[in-house]
Amino acid sequence: MSSPSETAGLGIDLDVSDVEAVAGRRDELVAEVRDHAGGIAYRLAKLQGGDYGRTELSTAGGEWTVKHEAGELEFLLFSPKRGSDTYVVSTKQPPEPSGLSAALEDYPNMVAAWNAYVDSLSGVLDGVSAEFPEPASTDGVVAERDRVLDSIRETCGVIAGEVYRYEGDDYGTFTARVDGDRWELKWEEGAVSYLRVGGSGGLYLLSQYEAPSAADVREYAEPFAGFVEAYNEFVEGLESDLTTVSV
Repeated sequence: MSSPSETAGLGIDLDVSDVEAVAGRRDELVAEVRDHAGGIAYRLAKLQGGDYGRTELSTAGGEWTVKHEAGELEFLLFSPKRGSDTYVVSTKQPPEPSGLSAALEDYPNMVAAWNAYVDSLSGVLDGVSAEFPEPASTDGVVAERDRVLDSIRETCGVIAGEVYRYEGDDYGTFTARVDGDRWELKWEEGAVSYLRVGGSGGLYLLSQYEAPSAADVREYAEPFAGFVEAYNEFVEGLESDLTTVSV
């Protein structure tokens, strides 16, 4: 490849067109569209009620996409029926002048499509009543659930304390199978850590987090008695073993 000095030595004397004027005009137009379409993005955010949103508007020339983030215009995309897509406004590179020119010819149609869309929503909520039935209270259900859970927790506290005293370890579990379900009571220094039914992916009847639903408590309240019976059988087995020891 020849260097500039070598090219000049060949006697080539050609003018290269300056693109500054074209780029400057493009940037002016993009800034104007950004301001104008920004108003649409702001109104779209109010209409949709979210931090992020978009809408598509069809015109005779193609499809427009307006996308906002927290009410600020993120991008304005024109997808013509013929030709390549043009990001009229974006957070990346500015559009090609030819694509921008084609888009701006159709831009008034996009604004008209937006206005028609907004007009179509006028009166859509007329006559809609804002008077609703009073929601039923869950206080009674919660109180009954907590009553049953408190009883389960109290019983498990006794089991945890006894097994902790027997095992002598700071952490441990007592497990039993009741009607095909695996029950696991975990303790930490004699206090209940959790009571789980159904293995690692099962239901936590007792935990340090949220309480189970009333329906789950109802389902497992009766089988819990079988878990307690399994514990009692475990203790009886220990007592039986101890009676065979002679000193």
